Amino acid sequence: MRGWLTRLVSFRGQALQDRLAVLVAAAVASAVALTGVAAWVLTNIAVYNQLDSELIDVAAVTANWVAIDIEGMGGLDTDALRAANVTVMLVRADGRPTTLPGEQVTLVPGPEELSVARRQQGSSARTGVASDGEPYRIVAVPFQSATANYALVLGRPLQATNNIMGTLAWSLMLFGVLGVGGSSAVGFVIARSAIRPVQRLAEAVTRVKDSNDLTPIAIDGSGELADLGRSFNTMLASLASSRDRQKRLIGDAGHELRTPLTSLRTNVELLVADERSRMLPEGARGDILRDIAAQLGEFTTLVGDLVHLSREDVVEPHPEPIDLRDVINSAIARAKRRGPSLTFDVELNPLFLVGEPDSLERAITNLLDNAVKFSPLGGTIHVLLEGDRLRISDQGPGIADEDLPHVFDRFWRSPSARNAPGSGLGLSIVAQTIKAHGGWVKAGRSAEGGAEFIVRLPGESTPHDEDADDEPTVLLPKQQG
Repeated sequence: MRGWLTRLVSFRGQALQDRLAVLVAAAVASAVALTGVAAWVLTNIAVYNQLDSELIDVAAVTANWVAIDIEGMGGLDTDALRAANVTVMLVRADGRPTTLPGEQVTLVPGPEELSVARRQQGSSARTGVASDGEPYRIVAVPFQSATANYALVLGRPLQATNNIMGTLAWSLMLFGVLGVGGSSAVGFVIARSAIRPVQRLAEAVTRVKDSNDLTPIAIDGSGELADLGRSFNTMLASLASSRDRQKRLIGDAGHELRTPLTSLRTNVELLVADERSRMLPEGARGDILRDIAAQLGEFTTLVGDLVHLSREDVVEPHPEPIDLRDVINSAIARAKRRGPSLTFDVELNPLFLVGEPDSLERAITNLLDNAVKFSPLGGTIHVLLEGDRLRISDQGPGIADEDLPHVFDRFWRSPSARNAPGSGLGLSIVAQTIKAHGGWVKAGRSAEGGAEFIVRLPGESTPHDEDADDEPTVLLPKQQG
């Protein structure tokens, strides 16, 4: 049965809702069939037990009468027996049967009745065939006369009982078929309702594939399918957000790349024209070449930042235990080379964490470069690492209050910094890297009026114990662009 159901519901070419409907119908049909067979068998047993009990009681009473008058069969007559719908005969222990005079239908004794006559114990009940070929229920009880041992055999036709059982069988079959048909219809409706969320998912996938439409699907109810739909909507939202970020990055990158490329092309065209006409004054050619070199440097920085941002979505992090002081010192060494006239006031307390030293050093270097860029000659840059906070402040013009919400946006520059060198991506990379390490970064104004950046990174003041088995391994979340 189980293998048959498996083949039935896995039949190729059927829709899932059709297979579910067939499965429901098959399950109900199996249950109805088992219930019907069990009901018929139990009813049949109960009817025959009741019939046997009734016949044995009648046979026991009749045997008492017959035992008094064997020759006259206890005064029994065929009309009375016919009215009671029974047939009586005697079977002596030696196997000789005795029937009532004028009896039209006689019973055929078997070994069961002969055994009761000889043993004089218990009783017997069986289904047999009378002399007219009709089925009878035949019972036998023992009794004794003064001269021999006997068994009184009593039989009743089974036609009425068989008719009742036949009617019951057909009724069970009829209502079973109706039940299977009704359950099939209900199963089809339930299957269609249950499969509807899956169909919506399939339609949404097709819609996304054909039209790139990322509209979420409607979710009704609760349960596993509803959870699947919500997860699908979350995936669509993430995909839409990623697409928007990609479009914005491409658009901003195109805008930012256009300016240095235009400037480079103009300078190169001047050099080419001067090669033919010698139109440039003395020393102008060198100025143009230095300008080209500076523009190439900015262009290289911009391309590097774009590559960094584009790779954040695909490169898996490789965190390791680090001492943040080492990372900050490396970044300060780079910043000092870019601002030789500046003073760095550095105070670093221990902070150990699990992270990517290269990306963290790049982020801190970007903050220090920003301080170097806007610090006045001879100014001081303060770097303080205390607890899980890193503060970097300068003595420059600071950040206007209306610009603070935008300092970490990609390609954003304040009006006062539009002409300053840089790609406009440095602080965006800082925010993205710090967030990927489970921290945050805020911009504000320092006590001296310049810009101040506060970075919070989760860590500890003691080194990470790599040998401790009870310490969980900290993994960075995948960085998002």
